[in-house]
Amino acid sequence: MILNVSSRTDIPAYYLDWFFNRLEAGFVDVRNPFHEQSVSRIHFENVDAFLFITKDPRPLAARMEEVGKPCVVHVTITGYHSDMEPGLPDKREVIDSLKKIASVIGRDNVYVRYDPVLLNDRYTVDYHRTAFERLASQVKECAAHMVISFLDDCKNVRLHQQETGFRRPGPDEVRQLAQSFAASGRRCGLDVYGCNERDILAPLGFRDSACFSQKKAFELTGKAFGTWKARDCGCVNMVDIGYYNSCPRFCKYCYANFDEARIGKNVKNHDPDSSLLSGHLKPEDVIKRRVK
Repeated sequence: MILNVSSRTDIPAYYLDWFFNRLEAGFVDVRNPFHEQSVSRIHFENVDAFLFITKDPRPLAARMEEVGKPCVVHVTITGYHSDMEPGLPDKREVIDSLKKIASVIGRDNVYVRYDPVLLNDRYTVDYHRTAFERLASQVKECAAHMVISFLDDCKNVRLHQQETGFRRPGPDEVRQLAQSFAASGRRCGLDVYGCNERDILAPLGFRDSACFSQKKAFELTGKAFGTWKARDCGCVNMVDIGYYNSCPRFCKYCYANFDEARIGKNVKNHDPDSSLLSGHLKPEDVIKRRVK
């Protein structure tokens, strides 16, 4: 089993103490987001590797050596400011933390995410070209890969669209951006590819890849894994231990936060000693052990 920590919320930034408490306890419980009374119990003895995803890697960098299993780390660093990503640390601190992580797990297991790419009056095609080139030059020593994707339609995007004026790039703009990003990657010795953008990027010469490929999983664990059918994105099959609507950062484009009223409640219900990320087990919960 590979655990995703997490595509649903920023566990490394906000819930890392809980994660390490669960490691010490030997298991973690995860509610099914579509049927909340169904709880999967995952014992870490069945876990072969972790995928960490975060916008603030500073807490994880300080404890990377404690993880004790193979890891891939994705850190999102964009050119956006607080109008899109409130509450983020200085990007220089983020990159310094990335260097610490790479010193523990190796540059080839570190991925920088420049996503999602969106456009408005402030964030133009030329803005992204310059921002990506600068970022690539800053992370080339501590990351081997850069991941791009373009803004998708979701509830939270629609909620903030009028306020921000952002939109998904059109076909010609995607082509310009992708070609510029690829050229920056080549100059900096970085592998640049898309996240679930195969249909758009393959005709532009981007190789088909994944954020955590079956090849990478085999390299880290020596085991063969199937693909992640729940997403059909090309990634290896993973189990996400996060919880939707529990990230207090409120990025304007986030797909995982779509009910701001629930976010405050879920954050308040977090107990670092609970087996669940938010709240506690209930008598009516049905708990089943998951092994893959």
